[in-house]
Amino acid sequence: MRSRRNFLQKGAFAATSVLMAGKISARNVSDSRIRTEEVKPSCLDYGRSFICNTGQYNAVRLWIESRTTIIDTTTGKSIEYLQCGSCKSEDTFGANGTKHLFFEDNYDFLPIFGDDQVLVFRRHVDIRDSYRIIRSTAKMWGSNPMIRKVNPPVITELATWEQMRDATAAGIPIVTTTEIENTDTGLKAIIECPCKTMNISHVKKMYQTDNGPVALPDLSKRYDPQISSLSLAFIAFNKADAADFVVEAPTPVKVNGNEVIKVHHYSRLLSFPAKNKVLALGKV
Repeated sequence: MRSRRNFLQKGAFAATSVLMAGKISARNVSDSRIRTEEVKPSCLDYGRSFICNTGQYNAVRLWIESRTTIIDTTTGKSIEYLQCGSCKSEDTFGANGTKHLFFEDNYDFLPIFGDDQVLVFRRHVDIRDSYRIIRSTAKMWGSNPMIRKVNPPVITELATWEQMRDATAAGIPIVTTTEIENTDTGLKAIIECPCKTMNISHVKKMYQTDNGPVALPDLSKRYDPQISSLSLAFIAFNKADAADFVVEAPTPVKVNGNEVIKVHHYSRLLSFPAKNKVLALGKV
């Protein structure tokens, strides 16, 4: 059965009106006029955004693969977490040709940066205690990494199926954003990622995203440190107000009905009310 948390949404905007009586001068009318500006969409250009670390032995450059911003709605404070692309365990700067550069007992390696900390996922072939570790950024690859976040010059919000169809067919890079919220804890998250896979049905006139990994936070409680609330997940949606996730979790492997081992696998299903946007990095 699909797991489901009771995430409640607050209205994005509250409309207010003021009725003013009495004599008002023309200048006062002009000064009291409410000016509104169009809120333009924003996102990263994921093809050109990197974290360049400062360590002396290994100043590794890591590709930013997704961005999750957690907002405390009670204080307005927000923290940005940058999930980087995965690699394999390696004998870094080893003697190529005399010893293999990849370790035989190999594992996936994926870091998430945020709030001067790094959460590292190491996924071996089986379950191990080293799957999640948290270190200070300075202890991993040096302090004060250079975070190169590039914003695209043109962003077009794709509001209709026809726009999504045309942007997809034209090969224009696409980024999605998903906002989820828990009003009980006062926490909100905006998950942004490049749209690597976009499904388009000309018959049904529907779209469906299927992308990841992303850093999915548990908003049901407050964590200390907050970075420990993050899990790896893939995200899918085909409408503006809901999103489904499949989360990496310990998963039993069974043979003839008997469990033989547990592995970390994308197997835990979650669904949330959401506010989804689809953005094209260019004109459509």
